Amino acid sequence: MNWETAIAQFKSFLKLEKSLSNNSIMAYESDVRKLVSYLEIHEIKVLPTVVETQHLKDFLEWINGFGLNTSSQARITSGLKAFFKYLLLEDLITLDPASLLDTPRLGRKLPEVLSVEEIDTIIAAIDLSLPEGQRNKAIIETLYSCGLRVSELIDLKISNLYFKHGFIRVMGKGSKERLVPIGKKAIKEIQLYFQDRNMMAKIDKSSENIVFLNRRGKQLSRITIFDFIKKLVKKAEISKNVSPHTFRHSFATHLVEGGADLRAVQEMLGHESITTTEIYAHLDREYLRDVIIQHHPRS
Repeated sequence: MNWETAIAQFKSFLKLEKSLSNNSIMAYESDVRKLVSYLEIHEIKVLPTVVETQHLKDFLEWINGFGLNTSSQARITSGLKAFFKYLLLEDLITLDPASLLDTPRLGRKLPEVLSVEEIDTIIAAIDLSLPEGQRNKAIIETLYSCGLRVSELIDLKISNLYFKHGFIRVMGKGSKERLVPIGKKAIKEIQLYFQDRNMMAKIDKSSENIVFLNRRGKQLSRITIFDFIKKLVKKAEISKNVSPHTFRHSFATHLVEGGADLRAVQEMLGHESITTTEIYAHLDREYLRDVIIQHHPRS
């Protein structure tokens, strides 16, 4: 089996068996192709089924020379591990050469979080006289109220809004659906936005069931969301590095600060592992300080 065949079959496996997104599949492919490039440059003629651990260690040492940060190195190592694990699963190899690779340790980086006051300031900076003003307000309220990923927001469907029951149905990573509670404020802003949406001259047929649309009546892109949020944050004179994901982090952090159970937060965020959700517990320093002062005998 040559490299092109192995990579093509690996991509099919990731798509059909793992239900990964196109972006994730492209990232895995890129990691393997970096290895292939290394082998070609150094004229090492080995097929994927006969690669040895030393080949992989030499490759990782080579890319380390390019000054890649720890996160990038860890991702490439993870991609190689996934590729050779697939070959082992398909009985194309009997020993996994990547099993002995050490993944660079990543320092746990705490995400940027906005205070409630900062979120209010950002929302107040929206110019509601603009055609997209009410839409943008509804978008930020929804991101913060529901803790959505930006991909989940742009894919949100009208048929998945259950305002009467206070829930929305979201399609998350790996095509996994979940029900997420939505607050009254977000519902109100979406309903106000629908008044503008219903007056649009034309809505693209493929986007008729999509909640948030651009001026041409088509589904919004991720770039559009990132762009208008960056401009709003600058207008609100907030110095933090804010992206759509920041509202998701703020949603989770504020829930934990309010005493929400981590398992419940995990469910609402759609995290596969509770470990991912636990980072928000580390952000709640003020709450921990208050608990210590209140209950510790030496306080």
